[in-house]
Amino acid sequence: MKLLTVNAGRPRRMPYTDAAAGGVTGIDKQPVEGPVWVADPGPKGVGGSGVGGDAVCDLRHHGGSDQAVYAFAREDLDFWEGELGRPLANGVFGENLTTSGVDIRNALIGERWRIGPDLVLEATSGRIPCRTFQGWLGEEGWMKRFTHRAVTGAYLRVITPGEIRAGDPVEIVHRPAHDVTVTLVFRAVTLERELLPRLLVAGEALHAEKLRIAGEYVEKYGRIGRPAVGGTPARASAEEAGQTPGTVDPALANQP
Repeated sequence: MKLLTVNAGRPRRMPYTDAAAGGVTGIDKQPVEGPVWVADPGPKGVGGSGVGGDAVCDLRHHGGSDQAVYAFAREDLDFWEGELGRPLANGVFGENLTTSGVDIRNALIGERWRIGPDLVLEATSGRIPCRTFQGWLGEEGWMKRFTHRAVTGAYLRVITPGEIRAGDPVEIVHRPAHDVTVTLVFRAVTLERELLPRLLVAGEALHAEKLRIAGEYVEKYGRIGRPAVGGTPARASAEEAGQTPGTVDPALANQP
């Protein structure tokens, strides 16, 4: 398992983002040569990216400790190359880290990776697509396709800061004793909200916003989900989730 590239973005004006910073986004991430320092950027709304030299242009939804670094597997980029019929360079999905041989889709919440000699990262959640991501790729219906595929990459927090570079090994140094993966989190907060109670076992390792959503769902519906007619558990509808069918909650659209 290794790190193929470290990717960073510079502010770029785009017509399809409503960022408070004036319609600019850092989603256009390019591989960086040489060493890059990675550290906790601070809380959301104040801190941006954990990756040195990487721009975060909308602190309402982007950056902060729980999504300091975004990783995506080269293997999953290769899948989308085939689906879209076009080359996809490392960093094109807005990821800071493009990996090889790392099973990101099944990474557990709270799972820790060591990259290079010092950096330790911890998985917190999956990535939620937004209109900036769709506009950047220029693919009609992209948010829906990405959501139904449910292979999202992983947001990570910084446990131990450190310097990394392309080619560094990636080592899994801790796997928690639960079954909550980044893919499960994504499914639960988008189209399968009956799964939300399952997220609570991950505790504070889970992205704080997702933990709050799961807790509120349990308070309202209980741990077996919303009861349907006859008492059979049923999932919350898209309308109850504050979204139209086939889309994701705008409040969760926290992309780079």
